[in-house]
Amino acid sequence: MSLTGAVFLLAGVAGLLPGPAAAALAVAGGSALACVRLAWLAGGALPAAPSDLTPNVPPTVDARTTESPARSAGAALPERRDVAAPGVTTGRQARRVALSRRVAAILDAAVLVAGLTVAVLPLSDPAHRLPIALTGLCLTTPLYVTALLRLPGRSRMSGPELVRRGVDVLALGVSLVFAGWMLLPGGPVRAVAGIAASGGAVVLAVLVVAALAERRRRPGAAGCHAGAALTLGGLTLLVVLLAYDAPERALPVVAAPLLAGALLTVAGLRRAWAGERPGRDLAPAAWPRLTAPAGIAALAAGVHLCAVGEFSTGAMALGLAVIPPIMAGELLAAADQRRRVQRLAAREAWLRCRLGPDARVAEPAPLTRADLVRAMAQRSGGALLVVDLHGEGAAVPEGPVLTEVARRLRAGAEAHDLVGRLGDTEYAILTDLGPVLAYALGTRLLAALAEPYPRPSGAARVRVSVGLAETGGGEPEDVLRQADLARRRAVQLGRDRVEWYDAYLEEQLVRRLDLERELPGAVARGELDLVYQPVVALAERVPVGTEALLRWRSPTLGTVLPAELLPVAADLDLVGEIGRWVVDRACRQLAAWSEGGRELWMAVNVTPRELAAPDFVARTATALAAYDVSPERLVVEVAEPAVGAELSTVVARLAGLRSIGVRTALDDFRAEHASLAQLRRLPIDLLKVGPHLVGPGGDGQRPLIDVVANLADRLGVELVVEELESEGQVAGARRAGCRYGQGFALARPATAERVEAWFEEFPSAAR
Repeated sequence: MSLTGAVFLLAGVAGLLPGPAAAALAVAGGSALACVRLAWLAGGALPAAPSDLTPNVPPTVDARTTESPARSAGAALPERRDVAAPGVTTGRQARRVALSRRVAAILDAAVLVAGLTVAVLPLSDPAHRLPIALTGLCLTTPLYVTALLRLPGRSRMSGPELVRRGVDVLALGVSLVFAGWMLLPGGPVRAVAGIAASGGAVVLAVLVVAALAERRRRPGAAGCHAGAALTLGGLTLLVVLLAYDAPERALPVVAAPLLAGALLTVAGLRRAWAGERPGRDLAPAAWPRLTAPAGIAALAAGVHLCAVGEFSTGAMALGLAVIPPIMAGELLAAADQRRRVQRLAAREAWLRCRLGPDARVAEPAPLTRADLVRAMAQRSGGALLVVDLHGEGAAVPEGPVLTEVARRLRAGAEAHDLVGRLGDTEYAILTDLGPVLAYALGTRLLAALAEPYPRPSGAARVRVSVGLAETGGGEPEDVLRQADLARRRAVQLGRDRVEWYDAYLEEQLVRRLDLERELPGAVARGELDLVYQPVVALAERVPVGTEALLRWRSPTLGTVLPAELLPVAADLDLVGEIGRWVVDRACRQLAAWSEGGRELWMAVNVTPRELAAPDFVARTATALAAYDVSPERLVVEVAEPAVGAELSTVVARLAGLRSIGVRTALDDFRAEHASLAQLRRLPIDLLKVGPHLVGPGGDGQRPLIDVVANLADRLGVELVVEELESEGQVAGARRAGCRYGQGFALARPATAERVEAWFEEFPSAAR
């Protein structure tokens, strides 16, 4: 809708459409859409899960001490409050819904009047357009004011807040009046234009200041105020243009604020409709509340000076009148900041007393999450570190250990840092340091906490996960959630590390949670699949075998590859179940190809963890017998980088597989010194190497593939070069004496049906 409006606006400015028609067309669509949505809200039903309710937390749960699902997902825990039963409408809810419906109806009327004001311009006589615009402005203004004053969630302002709000309105209003005076055409000011511009400047100042003040406490209300400011500003501009008989090509410029105002009004009300709790102790933003009036006045004065060259006495007096309210605003802001610093110091002193040197940390301490959120709201920058402790094995750190943890945290933190305990083994450090120094602080704390803890029964150790988030990057609740997400990422990556929050990390965590939720039961639901990549004899360029590659066809997550699937399966202890399914499906496919007369071999990938299962060899033999498949047609592959830690077990299992006739392969061979030495111990039939070994060696030496090929020949092992993606690599592998190859340059992975169709191109191959 915005794009369509922009097209009509440009068409009017360029003269392709008459100005009034372009303005009407640009505004009509957006106003109609806004009116329909506002009408829907005016007659809509009770919104689900408003933000002033916490339906997922039972009223008997203490959010300060209980690990809830919300926290396990990295979300901030809600405060404890009573909740109505599902489907029951409380009196408070009913009143809020009724009020929201009335506000929606009034705003619907305001947007409708504003849209009709512009829509009837091309249908009216030019002499009647100014009265129409004035009528529209005079009707729209009280409608908007009435609706905004009745928005739900408005809190009573204190005396200092009222004074500060009034000074802000005065500074911005005077600057806007001055700017309007400076930008009006030269000569006598027309009465209608002057009144409209002055009144519009005052109303605009009130709405803009209100939007800025509410944007953190009530974003929905702030959106409604901003939408009203844009709409009324556009109508005021329309009145001024018509009063000065501006050319019709200038009229489309009013379409932009009117269209944006209508859509922003709807967006703000929809957010306010869900229910907003006014925030507390949130410092008002200094910019643009203090700097905007000076900037507007200076810009208008500069434009006037370039166009006219001099200032009248009245203009100079009005320009100087901008200075006193700006200075008053600065003084009020400084006083407000001093009060906030005093409150913060008092609160931090109280919190430090609760975690003083003599405090027993093993007992409930509680800096609660609400306390932490309030403390963050009173700071303008810095970082939040969330520290989570894990005992040895599944043990929880004991009381004396936690006492020493608290001492080390206080000793390692900066003097002005706030250190508190959030749960049994979770702590928070709120620091004024920038992100780099905060990361260094996290590293120091990690090292300090990782030192052994002496105790009578022997030294204890804990593992530590630290999540870090910048406090200047969003609302306090969001910062706490971000630090929790970073902490969870540190746990997932093995603990004993500091993780820094970023948007990509959050995407990874959400993706990981989705995988963990959907993977259990994927085998039973029939969501796993195999694709097959042919292995080709390089000399004859005919297929001799295939490699089975696992795919998870999730209805919700799409196709998931093994690199993403297998780590999640390992954490959920599903590797064995998935591995059994892969071997069974591979044997069944081999049997199907045997019926077609093709005696190709098939490789399946297994992990050392799968091989370590005592019954792995017996299960493999059972699958082969179930489908009457010759054992030598199955190849079991294990990746060389994963073998090192389980070398003895891998050697035993591979030997057991060879004893029943199954062939074995070592995948992803790196050809390092340790790898070459290890190769002599492994009972394998095939050695799979990457194309990087095929290229020329350093300093003009012969390719490393020659060394590997000689060793493989002495050990009686066949070489397979994989990941061949160019004809040059294929030729290099063949020159080195490699017998088999695999990669996109030869054949891509495909379903069984497509691989069979490709096999038909080689009627004599492996029959």
